[in-house]
Amino acid sequence: MSIGDLASRFGLATHVLRHWEDVGLLAPERDGGGRRRYGRDELVRVAIILRSQAAGMSLEQIGVLLDAEAPERHLVLEAHIADLDRRMTEMQRSREMTLHALSCRAHDVANCPGFKKGVQDMLDGDPSTLVQGLPATARRTAVLG
Repeated sequence: MSIGDLASRFGLATHVLRHWEDVGLLAPERDGGGRRRYGRDELVRVAIILRSQAAGMSLEQIGVLLDAEAPERHLVLEAHIADLDRRMTEMQRSREMTLHALSCRAHDVANCPGFKKGVQDMLDGDPSTLVQGLPATARRTAVLG
């Protein structure tokens, strides 16, 4: 299939596929005219890239994941599992706080003792570590103000 067909199938812009090729995630065949031709293998790779990005992996990590010869593959995957576990714990805490806020009778949940329990670990912790659990964009905002 053409680059346009593949991009369309996944709802991507063609420049995204070209970028992934530039960073080594894709290596499509070329036809006689030099046009990219994507087959089933590339289709699977794009699906893996998208699913991995949705799970929070960087393109660099995905490159290691897709490189069967990468010696650091298991280290990258173990670090990603640890990150997923940490984020799942944070999401569960956030869910519990949100459910509490929905049922809380306090007009100001920040003053609700039950709601405060959801952030007590942060209140008890080292202020320099409080932004580590945030996504990168939120960390930059929290640090930069």
